Amino acid sequence: MVTGGAGFIGSHIVDELLKYDVKRVIVYDNFSSGKIENLREALRDPRVRIVRGSVLNIRRLMRVVKAADVISHQAAQLEIISAIMNPDRDLRINIQGTLNVLKCALKCGIKKVIYASSAAVYGQAQYLPQDENHPLRPHWPYGVSKLAGERYCIMYSELYNLDTISLRYGIVYGPREWYGRVLTIFTKRVLDGQPPIIFGDGTQTRDFIHVKDVARINILAMENDDVSGEVFNVGSGVGIRIKDLAYKVIKTAGRDDIEPIYADPKPFEMGRKPGELQHLVLDIKKAQKMLGFKPSIDFDEGLREYIEWARKWKDVWWRGEPRV
Repeated sequence: MVTGGAGFIGSHIVDELLKYDVKRVIVYDNFSSGKIENLREALRDPRVRIVRGSVLNIRRLMRVVKAADVISHQAAQLEIISAIMNPDRDLRINIQGTLNVLKCALKCGIKKVIYASSAAVYGQAQYLPQDENHPLRPHWPYGVSKLAGERYCIMYSELYNLDTISLRYGIVYGPREWYGRVLTIFTKRVLDGQPPIIFGDGTQTRDFIHVKDVARINILAMENDDVSGEVFNVGSGVGIRIKDLAYKVIKTAGRDDIEPIYADPKPFEMGRKPGELQHLVLDIKKAQKMLGFKPSIDFDEGLREYIEWARKWKDVWWRGEPRV
């Protein structure tokens, strides 16, 4: 069962699961922003069952969970500015929703819960690369809610012997990504013939990980029965400067006639986040050692695939909103 299975990451996990000898894959999604288009390939497989429902509806959730034995919990409120503007909603979806999933999993005898956490739990980097022992000082409500979900997963593992694994995602990118993050904004502007706008001096670094690698580590976590209660970074281990990202998008899109421009807007202006992270680069040694995870898609290769997809599906993608 994949909660948020019609969303960006969730739909790729569904696709990956269908490569294996599974009897059924249940997509549980309220479709408030998840798209049926994301499942166009998966729906050709008779093993896929779609259930419209919210993780906040525990009665409906309980009925569906009974038919599963493993849960990949991807449903979430993902937008940082939305969480700042409406922290109560962020709390309900990310904390109460996760707690509902754990309650149902325990009562229904689920074998394992994979929880989608975030590198936002770290806050500003105090050293690089950031390993799982890095201080946890989230400075956005989103990071706080994701950290709370982690702690609930660990608690359920320790107190109730429910097998849980938390995955701290870096900046996940690739086909079906919702519009609103730096790579999507740069790509849209360049495909529209406009220059990407770099906030500040562009020396901020981000760790980008392809969504197919994220789907693959979810499978690795499902298959491993010796890591219950553990937390893993999911990234590439490589930091890319934002100004270099802008030039990569320009080059990959074949628009060498465009030159980036720089701006220094105040928080909330032009979509700029308050408390912007200066650096985010994840240490992935723990996932490599304990899960056998190694990113398989080079960023330049993944970017080419992503821009090709964006060109083809931009009418669908442009209207995208964050997963909830």
